[in-house]
Order: sequence, then structure tokens, then C-alpha cells
Amino acid sequence: MSKKIISKLKREQKETAILFRSIPSTVVSLFVVSVICMNLLANKTLVQKPWIALDGGILISWLSFMCMDIITKYFGPKASNRVAVLASLINLLTCFIFYVASAIPSNANDYTALNGILGGTWFILLGSTIAFLISAVINNFLNWVIGRAFCKNPNGKLAFAASAYFSTFIGQFLDNLIFSVIVFVGFAPIYWNGFHWTLLQCVTCALTGAVAELVMEILFTPVGYRILSNWRKHNIGQEYLDYIAGGKK
Repeated sequence: MSKKIISKLKREQKETAILFRSIPSTVVSLFVVSVICMNLLANKTLVQKPWIALDGGILISWLSFMCMDIITKYFGPKASNRVAVLASLINLLTCFIFYVASAIPSNANDYTALNGILGGTWFILLGSTIAFLISAVINNFLNWVIGRAFCKNPNGKLAFAASAYFSTFIGQFLDNLIFSVIVFVGFAPIYWNGFHWTLLQCVTCALTGAVAELVMEILFTPVGYRILSNWRKHNIGQEYLDYIAGGKK
């Protein structure tokens, strides 16, 4: 391995370390918990009609995207992508622990139902992880680009709202669509005795879910902008901002 590659890896490692001690823990915690909950809730189909189907993940996925919007706006898309990867890794670890717990036999009580929930389904985990990471990168990129388009006031309320609304809608649509196609079109017919969603249901699920989650984003945008303003007021994470601005050593 060349010295240049080693130097770059060390630089990336240092940047990541600075980032994770710079982002307020509350936002990171909410983000990670929402990703874990989204994966668990995705096991349940809430609505299934010939033209639409919805899973439980739509109840919490808006929180994941709102956290990413706040982090992207303040620390940049690269930082938000790193937090998304961290959340996915923690989710995988949590699912592994849940699976181990479900596999351990116990004669204390009948834990069949609980074991079914904790054990999860491997292809749902696969689908949710792939869909989330792809949509997260796209969401963060769109949020940053749209925000920068407001040249006169990129940190204003209008810039925050416009970038959050558009990126969230596209990101949520892709997240829902990729997940539903992988799980309910690709794997469900094989492992769930023929149960499946049609492509039309996948598209309408993605669209309806994106609209529902956009509504939640709109409702909580004032909260997100207040958090962002508070960060700027108190120079939160200034060490990381200085580092990426050119203070690398």
C-alpha cells in the first residue's frame, strides 16, 4: 500500500473521529434509533390493496431523513453519509444481537411470538440496508446542492425548507421503492408462500409513503431549523468545520 493511500486513510480516520465528537449526541441517537425502528416496523404490512401497500416503516422513516437534513445542512453531505453508514452498522449489530437472543432456548415461558419479532427476516434487513444507504446518499447530495442554490441566503429558512422538502421526497420515494421491490417482489414470493406486492403496489407505496413522510417533514421543519440555528449560535462542532475548511494537519 502506497504512502499516499495510507496518508489518505489516516486523514479520513481523523476526520471521522473529529466528526463523531462534534455532532450533538441527541441528533445522532435519534437518527440511529429511527433506523433500527424503521427496520423492525418494516416487517409489518399496514395496508394492502390492489393499488397500494404500506409497511410500518413509514411511521418513523421521516425522522431519519430530518436528522440527515439537519446534519447535511450544517456539516455537509459527506458527514451525513458517514453518520448514515454508522447507523446502518449499529442496526446490523442490533439485529445480530436480537437474532442470537431469539435463538437461545428458554423454558421459562412461550416466547415464540417474541422470537419471531427479534429474529427478524434476513431479506428484510438486506433490503432495508441497501435501500437506506442508496437513498441517504441521494438525499444528502440533493439537500446540499439545492441549499447552495440559494446564493443570497443559503442558511435561511427558505433554503432549509426547500432543500429539505425536495430531497426528502425524492429520498423517501427511492427508499420505499428500492426496499419494496427487493423484499416484496424479489424475496417474499419465495419465502412467504407466494405473498407478494405487485410493481404497481411498490410504486404507489413509494409515492404514498413519500407524500406522508413529506407531510411529517413539513410539520417538523420548524423544529429542525431551530436546532440548526441553535448549533450556529453556539458554534457547535467548530472543530470539524475548521478541519474541513482547511485546518488539516
